[in-house]
Amino acid sequence: MIDYLTQLMPPDKMEEFLKIGTYKTLVKGENYIRADEVPRKIGFVKSGLFRYLYLNNEGNEFTKGIILENNFIVSYSAMISESPSYFFIEALEDSEVYSISYHRWNELIKSDPFWVVFLLKFVEKGFMVKEKRERELLLLDAETRYLNFIHDYPSIENRVNQLIIASYLGIRPESLSRIRKKIRS
Repeated sequence: MIDYLTQLMPPDKMEEFLKIGTYKTLVKGENYIRADEVPRKIGFVKSGLFRYLYLNNEGNEFTKGIILENNFIVSYSAMISESPSYFFIEALEDSEVYSISYHRWNELIKSDPFWVVFLLKFVEKGFMVKEKRERELLLLDAETRYLNFIHDYPSIENRVNQLIIASYLGIRPESLSRIRKKIRS
């Protein structure tokens, strides 16, 4: 995480950033943010893997996103509007997160324009990922979505079970099995 962040900020900014948060360890299956709770923190994934997860009234899971190391995890719109999150942020494996309270984050942003630009870069990155995902779900067939997934997330199949991958792709697990079999042959 430190190596990655040193690419994004000078040492004095890194020191400021590391002063305002704490490290938190999560075990596989633990939630960083829970649906129906007002989120008051931002996490930066040091190690591990997370997913954004919707759960409907029937208990069906819908994976909104998969988040790798060196990325922020947050229910941002719920946090800034002080309203309950619609989704969970679940650890898919034992993970470590650098966690910052929203209050401390706001203080940091107000202290220096550097942090506004820093935030903007991550918001823009998130917007691009969201737009790409929406485009793929609306316009591409399941096989193409799967091929894009394994291109975007190389080696993730060794870290995530097939039910989660199928959920992320918006298909049933049986369909994913057929697609994988077809691609292997």
